[in-house]
Formats: sequence, C-alpha cells, structure tokens
Amino acid sequence: MSSSAHQECFHCGLPVPDDLDLTVEIEGKSRPMCCMGCQAVAKAIVDNGLEDYYRHRTEKAQVGEALVPDALRELQVYDNETLQQSFVHVREGDVREASLILEGIVCAACVWLSERHVGAMEGVLAFHVNYSTHRAQVTWDNSKIQLSDILRAISEIGYHAHPFDASRQEALQKKERNRALRRIGIAGVGTMQVMMMAVAMYLGEYQGMDESIRNLLRWASLVVTIPVVTYSGQAFFQSAWRDLKQHRLGMDVPVSLAIGLAFIASAWATWTGTGHVYFDSVTMFTFFLLIGRTLEMTARHKAGQVAEELVKLMPATANRLSADGIESVAVAELAIGDRLVVKPGEVVPTDGVVVEGKSSVNEALLTGESLPRAKHPGDHVIGGTINTESPLTIEVDRVGQDTVLAGISRLLERAHAEKPRVAELANRVAGWFVAALLLVAASVFGYWYLHRPDDALWITLSVLVITCPCALSLATPVALTAATGSLTARGVLTTRGHALETLARATDIIFDKTGTLTHGNLAVVSVTLLGDADEQWLRRLAAGLEGYSEHPVAEALKADIDALELEVIEAETGRGVMGRLDDHYYRLGSLEFIREWHPTLVASGEPGTTIYLASRDAVLAAFHLSDEPRREAPMVVRELEAMGITVHLLSGDNPIAVATIAERLGISHFQAEQLPEDKLTYLRQLQDQGRVVAMVGDGVNDAPVLAGAEVSIAMGKGAQLAQASADMVLLSDNLAVLPFSVEMACRTLKIIRQNIVWAIGYNLLALPLAAAGYILPWMAAIGMSGSSLFVVLNALRLKDGRVK
Repeated sequence: MSSSAHQECFHCGLPVPDDLDLTVEIEGKSRPMCCMGCQAVAKAIVDNGLEDYYRHRTEKAQVGEALVPDALRELQVYDNETLQQSFVHVREGDVREASLILEGIVCAACVWLSERHVGAMEGVLAFHVNYSTHRAQVTWDNSKIQLSDILRAISEIGYHAHPFDASRQEALQKKERNRALRRIGIAGVGTMQVMMMAVAMYLGEYQGMDESIRNLLRWASLVVTIPVVTYSGQAFFQSAWRDLKQHRLGMDVPVSLAIGLAFIASAWATWTGTGHVYFDSVTMFTFFLLIGRTLEMTARHKAGQVAEELVKLMPATANRLSADGIESVAVAELAIGDRLVVKPGEVVPTDGVVVEGKSSVNEALLTGESLPRAKHPGDHVIGGTINTESPLTIEVDRVGQDTVLAGISRLLERAHAEKPRVAELANRVAGWFVAALLLVAASVFGYWYLHRPDDALWITLSVLVITCPCALSLATPVALTAATGSLTARGVLTTRGHALETLARATDIIFDKTGTLTHGNLAVVSVTLLGDADEQWLRRLAAGLEGYSEHPVAEALKADIDALELEVIEAETGRGVMGRLDDHYYRLGSLEFIREWHPTLVASGEPGTTIYLASRDAVLAAFHLSDEPRREAPMVVRELEAMGITVHLLSGDNPIAVATIAERLGISHFQAEQLPEDKLTYLRQLQDQGRVVAMVGDGVNDAPVLAGAEVSIAMGKGAQLAQASADMVLLSDNLAVLPFSVEMACRTLKIIRQNIVWAIGYNLLALPLAAAGYILPWMAAIGMSGSSLFVVLNALRLKDGRVK
C-alpha cells in the first residue's frame, strides 16, 4: 500500500479516487479497490478460495500493469465442460442455456440495465432477469462467447452473477433480509432520536430557545443522521449511481436526489448556522422507504416460492447399488445406468425406470395430483417425487440438466424472465416518467424559490419521493410470478411470458383428439383380415413399421408384440409409414394413404380408429383401435363454452370416430381426417376472422399447429417436440385444470390492469398535491412505499387463486 495521499487499489495497483469507498476483505483485512470491476473480481477470487493469488503474485509488477485480465481468468472455471454439466443445458449445437443468480438487484431498473448490457453482447442469444427471484436465464452461442465473458460483463456494471444453486439462493435471500432489517433498525433508531430533537426545536421556535441550544441540537441531529444516510440509505445511492453511469434514469435516482439534497442542505445550514434543517424528514422517509422495500422484498420471495420449491425437491445424496452393497453418493456423481435403492419416504434422486419392487409415488408437487401413482417394474419415475410405500430399485436414465424436473424449472424460469407486452410498456413508461419527474421537480423548485424560498426545498423533496414510479414497474412482474406459481402448484406449467396475457383474450380453443380429449391409451380391439396372411405375422409386421414412432396409434400396434426387423423408408406425419421387408414394400396408415396404392379400398365403417396395412399387390388387414374420452372432458367443454369460448375438435382420425367423440362431448365444431397442414389452415382461417385461438394438443403432428396458435397448450405426457412448441404444459394430463387456467389468466390480466391504473392514478393525484405543498416529505415517503406495497399485495391475491 502506498503511503502517498492517494491509496492504491489492492487488486490492480491503480490509484483509488478520493470520493470512492470500495473495499474487499482479503487475508483478514479490508483492502481498497479502485472500481466495481476490481471489487467484483477480488470477491470472486476470495469466494473461490484463491487468496493465495495475492500472497504469491510477483512483487515486480509495475503499477498500471494489466493484472485484471489475469484475475478475471479465475472466472473461467465456469467454462469447464465437466462443471457445466451440473447447471448448463445444451440445446443444440453450440447453443447453451443456464440459470444464474444476480446479486445486487434492487429494483426494476436494475433488471432493465443488466438485460440491455448483457443482451447487446455478440453471441448472447437471450438474457432475461426475473425481478421476483433475482434469477437470470441466459442463452448463448458457445462458439462465439464463453460463460465467463458473460459473468465478467455483469460484474462490469456492478452486479455479481454465479450459477444458480437453490441452497445459495436461500442463503442470499436470508442475507438480504438480515441486511434490510439492520438498515431499518439503524434508520428507525436514528429517526426516533432526530424526531425528539426536531420536536424540541419546533417548540423552541415559539418559546424563545437559546441560539446555542438550537445549534447544539442541530449538530446532534447531523451526527445521528450521518449513519442513517451513509449506511441505511446506501442501497438507494448505489442503485442510482449504477443507473447514472449507464446513462439511465432509474427508480432510485429521484429518491437519492431527495435524500442527498435534503441532507446536504441541512448539513450546510448547520455549518453556517442559517436556514432550515430537514434531518427529521431525511431520516423519516429513509426509514419508511426501507420498510416499504423490505415488505416488497418479502412479498417477492413469497411470490416465487413455488418455483423455488420445485428446485429444492432434489435430494443431495442417493443410495447406489455397487458390488460392495449400498453406498451413499452425491446426486451429482450419478451416471446413466446406475441402479439406486429408494426407500419408503425418500425422494427419488433422479429420473429412472423401476427394475424391482412395487410401490406408489407421490407426484403432487410436480403435477398437482393429490393421489400417489402406482409404480411397477418398467414404469418411469421422475426425480423429485416421493416413494410412499415399499422400496424401489430404479435404473438411472437421465441426470443433471436432462431430468424432467430440470426441464420444468428451466421452462418456468424462462416464463418468469420473459416479459409480456404490458410489462415492457410499463417499464418504458417508467423510464420516461423519471425524466419527466425530474423536470417537474426542477420547475416546482424554481416556482417556490421565487415565491416562498424557505419552502422550496422540502416541497421539491416531496415531489421527488412521492411520485417515484416504483409501483408502475412492480405492477406486472409480481402478478405474473404469483399467477404462474399458483398454476404450477396445480400442475400447469407456464413456459412463455406472454401465455397468460394471450390466454385471457382467447376466443376459440382447438383440441386434438387422441391423447388430448381421449386418454391416448389406444388398444387394438379387432383385426379384419383382407388377405391370406396370418394375423400374428401381420401384427408383427405392423409393429415393425411403427418401431420408431411415439404416436399413441403406434404404441397400441406395438404393445406386447415381437416386432419384425425391417427397413423403414418413409414416414408421413398424420398419414402413415412405408417400409421394406425381403424386397417387398408395405404401407401402414390411414385410408387415404393406402388408397394411393389401392384406390378402390372402401372404409370399414367400424367406430373408432382404423389403420390399414397393405403391400403393393393387395390390402392385407384393417386394425381397429378404440380409445375412451377422458372422464373430465365433457365438463371441461361445457365450462369453456360457458366462458364464451368456442371449442373445436380437429383430428386425423376417420369421420366416424371423430363424430362419435364430438357428439359424446358436446362439440359442434369438428373436422376429421385432418393432416397437420389442414389443421394449420383451419387455424389460420379462424385467425383471419380476428379470433384469438388457443391450441391444445399432444404428439409430434401437433407441433406446427401449436407453434401457429396465439397460445398453445401441450399435454404433459405428449411428445417432447409438442411440449417444446407449447406456451403452457398440463403436467398432470388432467384437462380439468384448463378452465381454471383460463380463469386465472383473466384474473391475472385484471390484476395487472388494476395495478397499472392504481400506479398511474396515484401519481396523477399525488403530484399536484405535493407540488402545491400539501404533503410533507415524511408523508411522501409513506405514500410512495404504500403505493408499491399495495401493488405487491394486490398481486399476491393470485397466489391462492382468491381474485374474483
């Protein structure tokens, strides 16, 4: 450390500006830093146990040498491929996705700043921050940018980012709460002390207090106010400084101006012994603002609770079978193919297939279903569910970021991070509003300074504080977080930020049939032989042709059949498949598909689904399959129609099967023998009429229509492609939650509108009152905090579905 007047940065050796107080505790001592970048890097080095870097670095380094790049390489530990397996999801090629925790987020402006800064980097495909949980979802091209570069960029603007970890998130939230309580405590004690002295000075004005006593009380008030401003108000100043450095007017800029100006003016008045002091106003509105922020923080934590509970489902250890018996290992060490023992009452540590034992598994936190599901050998179990009855031996088939729970958490976080149009509009308005507010405040100060100069400052302070648009920026994110949390608890996963806003405006809902309105558990009820071939051989041939398909029809044809091995040449979605066996070509599929070879083929006329098998020479067989509608389907259709939503049924099945299901469910708008392109055409026709269409589907053939609809909903057991294309997923496969989801979407939009109207109306009402001098600064602090709190509490009504 230099002994000169200027301190040197302990990290890089450059001079520390006189007006900057940034430190990091290194080797038991508080070390000065010259900038937030050095501070962030130094903290990263300390947090990773790399303090030896400072002990062993060469003494020959010259002041000004670029030591920062060397230190920043410590962040490259997160680029390690092995380490990334635990928190990075590889989507396709070099595209990767990860969830991060951002420390230092204090308001919606912080979210805007970090999203703009990181999102502008080359190679970053998407970067969204969830204000409610302070989690960020980042997608990047690893061939163009490394994760360490993204973490470094976040550090450059004063935030600290690291891979998401549920336990660390909980610890950070606890730390945040404790820090907030300490700041409130100091501000509260300071407020009480300053108010007592302020009352004495106010009374002294009327009773002729001695000048020396008055000055003593002023100096005492100054001393008490200093820790309130410098410690309790620190969060406001840090946030404002960060925004101003990025040339942005954030929510804390007017608040910081109010606190800072009032304190400086009061300190000057105390020093010179002239003018008015506002120490009581400074301490009081710092105290009330902190109370409001803390209550808001608690509400945010509560709103994101369901999403966090999902992440915490996974246990830390698992019981793995080895040659020496059962050993306890970390879940992170599990590999595909490992065999695990899950005892009754234990949480299934990862996805797998039951190989031994029979039991029931509670999947309530994932699907919303209250009753446990029976599991037998061959059944799939999901990590995070609870074994309730007997021991199970499972074989691991998915680990890390490939598990169902990791996928759910990733989709849920993406939905929280993405912002609907109404939220983006509110944030843009809030940014312009702050600029307008500062202009209005300057005009108010100018007016009162000319007419009543003694009142100009405190009236301006009231204007700055009472009209801060915090409530406007909170109006949408907290409501969306609470609503998606409530839906997730009932087994409805919202995967896109716009889903609720769009679903609330839906006028029509299109359903697929098989696997959606019906269970999808098709079974072959009979086989009509149309040639001389043996039935068992024909069933083996059909099973071989469907060997690579996941469609419910294919699963029914393959059930309990030893399939023939053949070459699958062509598969046409929604029509059928063609293959070759012993130089003979065969087709399996719909009536129209087979008619291309045999134009005279006549429909069987049987109810249900019929699939035909043919060679080049003749039609060989007709397989008749049956599927029952879901028990809740008729009720769901009635409830949706009662909401004013028109229900449609589109299916690739034959007209008889589709008409039968439509009649049983009370659906008047239905179409049969619909190929994917036909469904998409039908959808476009509705949209051309100005209708807002939601699509509910299951299976690969629904993916194009799901993508084309304004809002799409996939069944939880549907093909992965359908779920990836969908805006919402019914994890429980229970259609009964669909009307509730529509109702919740309408309620959410209603709450958001209420919040925005309240926030704007409050500001329009409060601004003229404050500008006219009817609202004191401490009243302004209560009003601003109360407005933000009202918005948060109003949104939290969605958490339990209580809004009507």
